[in-house]
Amino acid sequence: MIKENKQQKVYRIVKGRIIEREYVPGQRIVIDQIAKELETSSIPVREALRQLEAERLVVYKRNVGPVVAAVNESDYLDTVHVLALLEGQAASLAARNFPREELDELRKLNQSMEEALNEFDIIQFSKLNALFHRVICEQCGNTFLLETIENTWNRIDSIRGTGSTLYSRRVKESIEEHNEIIALLEAGATEEIEIMARAHKIRTAENFEKRRKNMIETNTMTF
Repeated sequence: MIKENKQQKVYRIVKGRIIEREYVPGQRIVIDQIAKELETSSIPVREALRQLEAERLVVYKRNVGPVVAAVNESDYLDTVHVLALLEGQAASLAARNFPREELDELRKLNQSMEEALNEFDIIQFSKLNALFHRVICEQCGNTFLLETIENTWNRIDSIRGTGSTLYSRRVKESIEEHNEIIALLEAGATEEIEIMARAHKIRTAENFEKRRKNMIETNTMTF
């Protein structure tokens, strides 16, 4: 395992807190407080926050400083539903003749995702999850479909950032669903995997929407 420098450590921890909604949209991020907590100077914290700003997870407000960026829930949900259709079609095409070595790669990725989850490393989990889906889509054999999917992935990242809509409860379910997807790819079940791949993506959107509504209700009850 590659040793982290101070800036990488701060980045990983703060991004994880944003993803897990420990830091909620609009919340101010206090640089000195984080530096004290993580026993470092303010410089690595500022560098990490600049990186998170580039990923649109953090914004700087005048007279306030860095705050957690808001989520455009409507854009996100609409985009994920479109992506579900696209990835379902790509998985169906890929299942016609999916290479055995790529099946082994998917199993390794899913195992690594489980290990990342056990270590509470949601950032690594998100990267592995994205790679898992990329391996499948790249086998679809349709260049235009793949380009459209890649553009849709980029759109989702621009809305909130890679993996920012995955939460601890959902990720456990996601690993189990990946095993089902691998089995369907191995069986060449083109129709079944299209349905499964779509449902897999839509469940993430549904989980996001449920958490959003619960948060709104909780905040309303506090007033």
